[in-house]
Parts: sequence; C-alpha cells; structure tokens
Amino acid sequence: MSEVIFAYETSGEEMTLNMGPQHPSTHGVIRFIIKTDGEIMHTAIPDVGYLHRSIEGIAEKCTYEGFMPYTDRVDYVCAMTANHAWAAAVEKLADIKVPERGEYLRVITDELNRISSHAIGVGAMAMDIGATTPFMYILREREYVNDLLEMICGARLTYNYHRVGGVGWDMPTGWRDKCLRWLDHFEPIIDEYNRLICLNELFIKRLANLAVVTGEEAISYGMVGPNLRASGVDFDVRRDAPYSVYGKFQFDVPIGKGEMGTVGDCWDRYYVRIEEWKQSVRILRQAFDQIEKTEKDFWNHPKKLKPKGDAYARVEAARGDMGCYVVGDGTANAYRARFRTGSFNSMKVIQDKSRGLMVADLVALIASLDIVAPEIDR
Repeated sequence: MSEVIFAYETSGEEMTLNMGPQHPSTHGVIRFIIKTDGEIMHTAIPDVGYLHRSIEGIAEKCTYEGFMPYTDRVDYVCAMTANHAWAAAVEKLADIKVPERGEYLRVITDELNRISSHAIGVGAMAMDIGATTPFMYILREREYVNDLLEMICGARLTYNYHRVGGVGWDMPTGWRDKCLRWLDHFEPIIDEYNRLICLNELFIKRLANLAVVTGEEAISYGMVGPNLRASGVDFDVRRDAPYSVYGKFQFDVPIGKGEMGTVGDCWDRYYVRIEEWKQSVRILRQAFDQIEKTEKDFWNHPKKLKPKGDAYARVEAARGDMGCYVVGDGTANAYRARFRTGSFNSMKVIQDKSRGLMVADLVALIASLDIVAPEIDR
C-alpha cells in the first residue's frame, strides 16, 4: 500500500503529502509530491525514475534481433506496438522488406493488444474513482484477448512476437475463427459497458469539466494518442502517416467533442478510448478478411544484419505516437537507440493541471491520461 508522509511547511498553512511510489492509483512506480491547503492542491509534482532500467543502453549491448524481448518492457501493457516500433526502425535502417502476411499479423496483434490495453486503462480509471464492478467486468474481456495472444505467441503480457523482417509464428489452425467469434461477443459488450459506467450520472459528475486540456495546450505539451485526440486534435499515425498495411483499412479517428462537459476534460479522455475499441474491431475484421488473400510467407529472416546509418520509425501505440530512432555503425549491435513514448510528457500536464483541484481529483486526472511507468523511465 502507499506510504503517506504528512509534514507541515514552515510558512503558512500549506501541507506537503507524499503519494507513492507504491500507490495503486499512480499506475506504476511513480511518486507525486502534493502541496495542498486542506483538500485544495497547490500542485502535484511528479518524481520519476523509480523504474529506470537503462533499456536504451541495453540496445547497444544486444544484437538487433536480441534486443526485441527488451522492447516488451518499454510498455508492458501494450508490448506488441513496442515490438513493432523497434522492428520497423531496424527494417528501415537495413532496407528489409516484410512479407505482406507478416504485416497483417502485426496489425492484428497490435489491435488486439490495443483493446486489452484500453481495457486496463478505462477499467482501472473507473475503479480509481470508486466503481469496482466495471474493472472486473472489463478485465474478463482482457483475459479473452490474453488467451488469443497466448495461442499465437505463447505469452500473455511480454510477447516477443514481432521479428526484424516479420513475425515469429503464423496463425495457428482455427485461431482466426476464434478471434472473429470473440469480436462478435465483444462488440455488444461495449454498449453494455457504456450503460454501466460511461453514462452513469456520478461518473460524469466526477469527470466532466475536470482538468481540461485545450487543443493548443495538448500540442504544446507534446501529448499524443487518445490524450491528444480527446482535446479535439484530429491526428492518428495509422491514418495520417500510414505504416505497415494500415493504409488498406477504413476506420474513423475518434476525437473529444465535449459531450458531457468541455472538450479535453477527463471524461473526453476516457471516452475516446471507448470509441477506439470500436475502431479496433473494425480494423480487425478487415484484416482477418484480407489476410486470407496473402501468401503464406510471414518472415523475411535477414541472414546478416550489420547496417550503417540511422532511421526513425513511428507507430500508433495504445498511448499514442511511439517512435524509435536507431543508429547503426556496421556492427551487429545498434550504436544508439532511443524511444519516444507518450507517458513522459503527461507528467508536466499533471503538474500544471493539478493546481486548484481537490486531492481526490488527482486520481482521476492521472487515470485519464492512462500513464504507465515504463514509458516514463527507460
């Protein structure tokens, strides 16, 4: 449980509280130093670094292929897209072409993982502000996704499925039909979940008009993904900078509309993820239909991988635009690797937008941004 330290400042009535780093509502090993006057916060200062593992330094010690399992730890809630970012950057650097079937399998696993990642985000947010039932309800659906991903790669959290040049395994027999049956089950579940929590009067009152981030502010903070789109900024890497086979799919990009309050509030950040579930289902149905027409090759395995130069690749991860920059010096290891993730920039948002909020509202603000600690500390 959390270790909370109470201490009065020497001047005035301001009190300093310590939230975390072992607090269930910080969504990882993150600490916030809260300065408050009673229940009103003056600020919540993030103190990061508790999960630093030098992953980018490890990339310089491993071969390009050998670093793939470490990329799972860049975002362990949505590891497939981190796999994808690394693979795409190395392929761009080494001029490797991925078989079409491999690209479809990447998209399918990415979107399944996006659904399960958003399930943790929205379910935990509901639980953080007092609604326990929705988390159990939606965690059941995440377990179904975990079962499906385990069938294709043998793992449920850190997958190590993508490879430089493709993916490690093809779909097992009958897997496509199991996925489609689950999609038929999941689509109506989204509407049930909306009735259960999204449109609940108490839930709306807790989130509407809370910690509003305007479109201009979102861009200046460097926000990406659902947090950026919730502020009304219509940008998605899958559509606006297409990669893999995303250019072959028809899907919409949900943005915040201020339906229950103001554009860019906590409710919008929450609901955009609900709408993204529906779009992931659309993409998956199209991908499963189109993959049937591809050749059976799924992995163009490079025999010698010692590229020179530099390359940058970006993917639309569950928390937004994830970029990977890699520099090769002609050896089997990368000379330098760097990941750009969405959660780190959210720390400044929390510090600024916490001013004037109630202490209880800090939990809702943190949860609405769907931050994960490994994306902050690398």
